[in-house]
Amino acid sequence: MLEEVEHWLTRRSWSVADRPLDRLMVAKAARGTTVSVVLPALNEEETVGEIVSVIRRELMERVRLVDELVVVDSGSTDRTAAVAAAAGARVEDRDAILPRLPALPGKGEVLWRSLLVTSGDVVCFVDADLRRFSADFVSGIVGPLLTDQDMQFVKAMYDRPLLQPAAGHPDDRSARDDRDDGSDRGDRGGPGSLGGQGGRVTELVARPLLNLHWPRLAGFVQPLGGEYAARRSLLERLPFPVGYGVELGLLVDALHTAGLDALGQVDVGVRIHRHQDERALGRMAAAIYRTAQLRLSRAHLVRPELTQFERGENGFVPRTHAVDTEERPPVREIAEYTAGRAA
Repeated sequence: MLEEVEHWLTRRSWSVADRPLDRLMVAKAARGTTVSVVLPALNEEETVGEIVSVIRRELMERVRLVDELVVVDSGSTDRTAAVAAAAGARVEDRDAILPRLPALPGKGEVLWRSLLVTSGDVVCFVDADLRRFSADFVSGIVGPLLTDQDMQFVKAMYDRPLLQPAAGHPDDRSARDDRDDGSDRGDRGGPGSLGGQGGRVTELVARPLLNLHWPRLAGFVQPLGGEYAARRSLLERLPFPVGYGVELGLLVDALHTAGLDALGQVDVGVRIHRHQDERALGRMAAAIYRTAQLRLSRAHLVRPELTQFERGENGFVPRTHAVDTEERPPVREIAEYTAGRAA
């Protein structure tokens, strides 16, 4: 690890307990900073309501840390939008935001469009599939942005146990392994969890890429985690990969735009959500690698596809999937965004 990164770890890594809520409220009032929380959601009726309820109760009613709570629904076929609205969020339909530009599938697309329907000086992104959600996920990562004017971009770090499906329920939705990190700090997830075994895409793809090509980012514990906060003034200057490469892309671009000392991370405890199978992880890994490749060379990927294999009745069958290659430009280049901000 670079000496610069070792120094950064001592100065820009915190625990959520380092900034009590009362301190955050004083800093927020002193500077008049507004905070928006965005949950990108697709078929998350089982979890989105509890997340919204916790944020409203703990951070909008007991204290006024959060000014705006928005769920952006990206075409859910279940009751995600209704559940989120009933819990107290404002729900926006992805396809209704900037309708002149047809929506592309992917999480990054939703995050990019969310900037057009939110107004906070600080924007906090939180995945909508978290279980046993704590308000610390929000207060922890917005904290440094409220108390330190030099901070621009803050990611959550946490233990992330790999949950095992309950006996007799092999499809239990309490397990899913997507792009989000992986920690080896032991089992803190309770019964049925395997400590430190979540986050295979991080450990096998993202962390090697960062260490080899962007070693100044090697200190991030959870580089692909979906919980992070940033100043709007930074986000509106960054391009957004439309798919699963968005976390890596924003992190790398934030480094080059704001500098390492403007980036930080906060330990918020334990993150529990559902996990995906290996084939889904393979497609995520390909999108993340593609995002890295673009930032390394801006070269054309000759064949942006990934072929995987499934066993069929007559042997293995190839399945080819397109790899996310689209990126949205910095949102400040969108006329509707600049007009809305000026209004």
